Amino acid sequence: MSAAPITDLTVQPAGGRAVVIGNGPVGQTAALCLARWGIPTVVLDARPARDPIGSKALCQQRDVLDLWDACGAGAVAREGLTWSTARTFYQEHELFFYTIPDPGRSPLPPFVNISQSRTEAILDEAIAAQPLIDVRWGHEVVGITGGTGDDGSPARVTCRTADGDVEVVGEYAVVCGGSKGGSLRAMLGVDFPGRTFEDSFLICDIEASLPGWETERRFYFDPVWNPGRQVLIHPCPGSIFRIDWQVDTDFDLAAAQADGSLDRRIRQVIGDQDYRIDWVSVYRFHARSADRYRVGRFLLAGDVAHLVAPFGARGLNSGVPDVENAAWKIAFAMKGWAGPGLVASYEVERQAAARENLAITAATMDFLVPQDVDAREHRTSVLERARTDATAIPLVDSGRLAEAFWYVDSPLTTPDPERFWPGRPARGQAPAPVPGVIVPDAAASGLAGRTRVREVCRDGLLVLVGDDVNTTEIETLLGDAVPTGLPVRVLAFSALGDDGVVAGSLQVASDEIWVVRPDAHTAACVREPEAVIDAIRRVLGG
Repeated sequence: MSAAPITDLTVQPAGGRAVVIGNGPVGQTAALCLARWGIPTVVLDARPARDPIGSKALCQQRDVLDLWDACGAGAVAREGLTWSTARTFYQEHELFFYTIPDPGRSPLPPFVNISQSRTEAILDEAIAAQPLIDVRWGHEVVGITGGTGDDGSPARVTCRTADGDVEVVGEYAVVCGGSKGGSLRAMLGVDFPGRTFEDSFLICDIEASLPGWETERRFYFDPVWNPGRQVLIHPCPGSIFRIDWQVDTDFDLAAAQADGSLDRRIRQVIGDQDYRIDWVSVYRFHARSADRYRVGRFLLAGDVAHLVAPFGARGLNSGVPDVENAAWKIAFAMKGWAGPGLVASYEVERQAAARENLAITAATMDFLVPQDVDAREHRTSVLERARTDATAIPLVDSGRLAEAFWYVDSPLTTPDPERFWPGRPARGQAPAPVPGVIVPDAAASGLAGRTRVREVCRDGLLVLVGDDVNTTEIETLLGDAVPTGLPVRVLAFSALGDDGVVAGSLQVASDEIWVVRPDAHTAACVREPEAVIDAIRRVLGG
């Protein structure tokens, strides 16, 4: 076989089309990901048009920026703001601060802060440039009439429009209905167990000049101006600062605006500064996950599938990986490259990711909002100790920033008995290099115009080999083993032009062969060339 060159991913459209329900950032990303694979897509949204929504999901991590860059929305990374210092206070004391490490492996920043409204505008621009995407506003899904069983029938939905009801049909549907998508879950017979936190949170975007704060995230436990509760401050582009206050359950925003108490809250934080309110809202947070992420040919993604508290930015940063996971599997199925287990693996992989996010964010909320006397005493003890005892600092939980989920237990991953998975590493540390972890990004050179390693990964299946492995032999073995048209590329690690970053991170031995999925997750590490065929069949859901 001649390994498919990178440029071959100008794929032809598949027969049939997909449907995306919901045109928020998760739905937008789903459509862009499907279009990258040549899948025509109809995007349905009940709203008449895009509505401005303030900062909302504002912190996007590198793996999400990486995908958006691949989808033509690289402006999110370029326009976003990356703060460098995280400061944590208890009452009037600064407990600690740390700077965000950036190992410099990727040209992309480790994360950016940018308002969700601006992110959606950038994604809309990318969609407008993509002829395979048909966006239909004013299409409220009111019925699901086909595609919910395992008989292979397409997804069928009934939409209410200003001109009457219409039916929209797709081979598959990605359901991205957001936090208010309960009616969609009900139509699919999906339950949404979990908990809702009683406390409310006031979120306000202000425009102000706060010198020095534009590079800092500030978290306050029990400040004198919000006693017994928390306040979080994030900088955003354009001199916008987002302030989150934990407030009483019965907090009345309209009353606070009318009686001047909202203005007093803001001035207690920023002092006697001029400011302008850009957006304000009140939220209650949830920890919930759907009992099913796949119903026949309908795949649930984003907030309609899982809701987590925002501390750690794990909402949109998990919804985007949901739809990347769904898109390549749907595309492979529609193109005839997938075995019966590929699309089914979506639920296994993304429910596992949601469980991890729920565990991490629930622990954070239990520290931020103690639910009983023992929990409150524990938190107070930890915060008091942290004033003078550095060993207590790791116990102070204000949120663990979103990280990629690693598919080490996925049915698509071939276990390696020589590489044991010890569990998720401590905050900020790299994972053990086992099959299932994501390939680290790095600047690359000499790969048909690609400038980053992840760009090469997303072109199809990638087989990376150590120095002692013959690439021609691997290509020959794969010649009769992969489906016709499936993009597969075989490369030596040394050919990446990344100064050895990826091989070093994965601790690659010279006789090893690594199989990489189209979402840049590793799927196998084998040492016998023939084993690559079995690993690829497993990746394809065979």
